[in-house]
Amino acid sequence: MPAPKIELHVHFEGTVRPETLLVIARRNGQRLPAETVEGLRQLYEFTDFDHFVRTWVLTTNCLRTADDFRRIVVAYAAEAATHGAVYLEGIFSPAERVRRGVGWADIFEGYADGAAEAYERHGVRVLLTPDVDRELAPADAEECARQAVRYRDRGVVGFGLGGPELAAPAKAFARAVAIARDGGLAFVPHGGEAGGPDSVRDLLELAPARIRHGIRAAEDDDLLAELRDRGVVLDVCPTSNLRTRVVESEAAHPLPRLVAAGLRCSVGTDDPAMFGTDLGREHELAARLGLGPERAYAAGVAGALCDDATRDHLVAVGRRAYG
Repeated sequence: MPAPKIELHVHFEGTVRPETLLVIARRNGQRLPAETVEGLRQLYEFTDFDHFVRTWVLTTNCLRTADDFRRIVVAYAAEAATHGAVYLEGIFSPAERVRRGVGWADIFEGYADGAAEAYERHGVRVLLTPDVDRELAPADAEECARQAVRYRDRGVVGFGLGGPELAAPAKAFARAVAIARDGGLAFVPHGGEAGGPDSVRDLLELAPARIRHGIRAAEDDDLLAELRDRGVVLDVCPTSNLRTRVVESEAAHPLPRLVAAGLRCSVGTDDPAMFGTDLGREHELAARLGLGPERAYAAGVAGALCDDATRDHLVAVGRRAYG
């Protein structure tokens, strides 16, 4: 029986394995850049972070219906459960689908239905954190925030910022973040991945509940101390960093420095189907880098955006497993 795990950083669109992605694309009459499993795997050999983003957009837009979104949540919960997952906070990018003609309600209803079914069928608690990318017009990001707030009672707990990190400063989306926060959602942005320490500082101005990635903070001792003192949890995805070539090698990964500095780091897969990983392998890699399962689980509990009853349950699960 695998040890219990909490995953706070996974993009549902990036969990769809190539075999399933081809089936979905054919069902929806959508063309992919490759038409075979092997072709998609070759497409996933990324040259850099920008190449990954372009490929992500090209492939994930075959997802078109509420049933597509429901199915991918349930399928990933089933997969993650085999590696010990008891709690997930999943990311999805609704504005990217809306730009291509999918309705807001289809997207949010599909993911919300999937989250409920995932718990019923697999016992994995799934909460939702939709995000917007930094290339989106601020007005569109604000509409996404309004839509997200409408689904607060259906499992939406956070609002994120992703996409090409250097495309725009976080403050360009301050109004969208305020709309989400006023509606009861936490701010959970990406940063400190392709961008350096200044990118992390930029996020801190908007008081994030957590930072997804944040690994470039390791380059600045003062920033490390500030993150530690603020208690900010970093959602670290080591394989993602290697596959997008943000980090040159496993030996060069900043995670040991983050751990040594006393930061709380959760472990996530990011886009596991595209990076050829899974939650079990990600924890094995994190352990080699000095972040063991007990410490990663504790960071997950600290960073989770759940209610008090769920947090108490997660604490009890961790206590039984780790003492």
